[in-house]
Amino acid sequence: MSFSIGEKVGFLYEVGGGVITKIINATTFSIEDESGFERTFLESEIVKIHGSDYKLSDESRLQMNEDETLSIPLHYEHKEVLKGSKKSVDVWEINLHIEEIIESHLGLTNYQILTRQINEFKSFYKRAKKQHIQKIVIIHGVGEGVLKEEIRSYLSKQEGLEYYDADFREYGKGATTVEIHYNYN
Repeated sequence: MSFSIGEKVGFLYEVGGGVITKIINATTFSIEDESGFERTFLESEIVKIHGSDYKLSDESRLQMNEDETLSIPLHYEHKEVLKGSKKSVDVWEINLHIEEIIESHLGLTNYQILTRQINEFKSFYKRAKKQHIQKIVIIHGVGEGVLKEEIRSYLSKQEGLEYYDADFREYGKGATTVEIHYNYN
């Protein structure tokens, strides 16, 4: 993954993020954190934040457990009407393209890649449920449709949710939206 000066990043192993201010070498970056302090991070310790609507929060950061992987949900505070509701809805996105999950997939078989992508998805889904996120978007790509079918097969076995193709204008054909309904009785 390549980074550039001025790019927003999140920290993988701690809460928060910042902006890249200097590229020290190919794998080391100087970052101004949210408090205005200049800090040095390795490429393996940061992740890109896409878009300007994203807000880093404690709830969206990865809490490392043995069943969770290194993916970080792209969490935004997003005002959206969800089926006639007037309240704000949190939306989490995950990009399951293998290049977004691991640095190099050279030498991995298609089965190993698919297994890694499915594990990322399941971990992401569990975290979203734990945080009571109402809407998630899974970017799986088009390809031959194997990953999409595996994801939808898993979702079809879950209760209290509905899933459908994500908005074509925003995600193209390669994404699935999941609305999770919680029983708040």
